[in-house]
Amino acid sequence: QLQASGGGLVQAGGSLRLSCAASGRTFTIYHMGWFRQAPGKEREFVAAIDWSGSRTYYSDSVKGRFTISRDNAKNTVYLHMNSLKPEDTAVYYCAASETIAVVFTVEGYAYWGQGTQVTVSS
Repeated sequence: QLQASGGGLVQAGGSLRLSCAASGRTFTIYHMGWFRQAPGKEREFVAAIDWSGSRTYYSDSVKGRFTISRDNAKNTVYLHMNSLKPEDTAVYYCAASETIAVVFTVEGYAYWGQGTQVTVSS
């Protein structure tokens, strides 16, 4: 089970930190990802991190502004979002993947959190 939190309303240029707490099976067997979905748009990949936390991956739209990290002792993955833009407004979802390699598609993630709303005002 995945529980995302930390969303909210922020002005452009501001920052937020999303958290995703996992419970149930051993956290370290999963690669973790963050996706987002804006109204009327498909869910899109934002960032991913491998099971150990040593490798991270980002979409071009957030690279340099967002940072994904994980604390395996706390079964939690984070998304630090800086320099937020109005186009970052979306529901953000954390997800867990059991694939051997890190993947970047919705279909590659078997477990999903409930989503947390991020709204960036201009």
